[in-house]
Amino acid sequence: MSIRNAVTWFFSSPRAVCAFILGISFTALAVAFISEGFLGLEPCKLCIYQRYPYALAMVLGIAGLLLYRRTAIVRSIIGLSSLTFFCNSVIAFFHTGVERHWWDPLEGCKIFNFDHKKQSILENIMSTPLGSCDEIPWADPIFGLSMANYNVILCILLGVICLIAAFYIKTRQGRAGES
Repeated sequence: MSIRNAVTWFFSSPRAVCAFILGISFTALAVAFISEGFLGLEPCKLCIYQRYPYALAMVLGIAGLLLYRRTAIVRSIIGLSSLTFFCNSVIAFFHTGVERHWWDPLEGCKIFNFDHKKQSILENIMSTPLGSCDEIPWADPIFGLSMANYNVILCILLGVICLIAAFYIKTRQGRAGES
């Protein structure tokens, strides 16, 4: 199968696109929780806010997989996923601006929880102190980009992919119906 055929198949397959949305969203949340639970990175309020759209996209991906035969509904689900990713990119861009001191952080952006008893991994994650939104807890050593910076890029790409898929599925189904 050529690359062009693989791309065409992906964008015309509602199941593949919904599985992609679900997989990427799950992976993004897993990376966030692993970096928090095992690497000791402290998420701030804006980091937490960036997780909600991924959780919503997972729900949309599951719904799309369950309803994959209803093309019009799946196109709408993929379109909503696109909107979800674009909204997440806006949150991540705002977070980037706070980290880079382009503007002021949110009110109450730093909250501490000093209870550090021996706990399970889940309890450790849930009780992790929130970091300050205007500090970068981790930066890429090569480019100096933070996780929020990468989230802006990832979410814009995911939003565009979902838009293309929603349009392509519609166009392809419309042409198939005309033949």
